[in-house]
Amino acid sequence: QLQLVESGGGLVQPGGSLRLSCAASGFTLDSYSIGWFRQAPGKEREGVSCITRNGNSRNDASSVQGRFIISRDKIKNTVYLQLNSLKPEDTAVYSCAAVVTAYIQGCSLYWRDYNIWGQGTQVTVST
Repeated sequence: QLQLVESGGGLVQPGGSLRLSCAASGFTLDSYSIGWFRQAPGKEREGVSCITRNGNSRNDASSVQGRFIISRDKIKNTVYLQLNSLKPEDTAVYSCAAVVTAYIQGCSLYWRDYNIWGQGTQVTVST
């Protein structure tokens, strides 16, 4: 069974940091582009950051550029999202997703391009 499991969410004060993890089980991530998405109550799902299968290309939403960093660890079969300088508007459920692809020039921030999803982890930024 192909499964993604997110962890690392929580409550943090504005300006704080968190590191989210997306661990794969039942398959290896080597052939997959990975994206991180978030959805706040009453809002549409938003693409946050993605990384190609070889890790050489990344794409970030303008709202998180310079604050969030996506990376992947081949040995641990895990993708990370480092969240820095968090703002209250970053509050959302964060989910990772995967899609098998041979394309390495770039990755998509459109959620419909992904077909394996984790259950999500809550990030709350508040005083």
